[in-house]
Amino acid sequence: MMVRNWMQADPMTIPSDMLVSEAKRLLSENALHALPVVDGGRLRGLVTRANLLRSGHFVLRTQSSAEFDYFATRLKVKDIMVRNPATVRADDTMEHCLLKGQELGVAQFPVMEGERVVGVISANEIFQLAAHCLGAWERRSGVTLAPLRLGPGVLGRIADVAEAAGAVLQALYAVGRNEGEAGGYPERKVIIRFHAQDVRGVAAALNDAGFTVVESVETRHPALAA
Repeated sequence: MMVRNWMQADPMTIPSDMLVSEAKRLLSENALHALPVVDGGRLRGLVTRANLLRSGHFVLRTQSSAEFDYFATRLKVKDIMVRNPATVRADDTMEHCLLKGQELGVAQFPVMEGERVVGVISANEIFQLAAHCLGAWERRSGVTLAPLRLGPGVLGRIADVAEAAGAVLQALYAVGRNEGEAGGYPERKVIIRFHAQDVRGVAAALNDAGFTVVESVETRHPALAA
């Protein structure tokens, strides 16, 4: 999955000499989490909700009319922006984006093609991706299998057992960090999402086949309702 397919494309950008009060208004009115700061077509920085909250809290703590006036009429984006922010490329994978965000403690990245800002990717898009993979917006049942070694044919065998028990598979994927390796094969949990009349029967068939079910979620799909 590539960043370009999940990012906010053609993002709103602002110049570094814009007033912070105006940037705050744009973030609020457009329900944005970050605004790339671009001067002369080049990325100069990033303004985030966190930047603005910190600035606003400082002004509130001082309870100074002079500070309020400065914040409203003189403080500029270049004074508070994150300079030289970390970025990702449009052709990076979402996995790379997620790992980089975890490593740097960053919740949003400008997305680049060469020197041009073409998008923004944030924790919100990553959350949507996770929800999409988990079927959060669909009525799908599912089971989670205990960590198992993913050697050749293992996922295929899981699919065969589930389908033989009446499951109409929608998704099948391994999750989690490697929990041990043998023969070069990782050991991970496996999540299966499917439609079925009898979810318990599918779970029982998987258990009988040697795959330990640690969690089962049943959601009745309208098309399968009796």
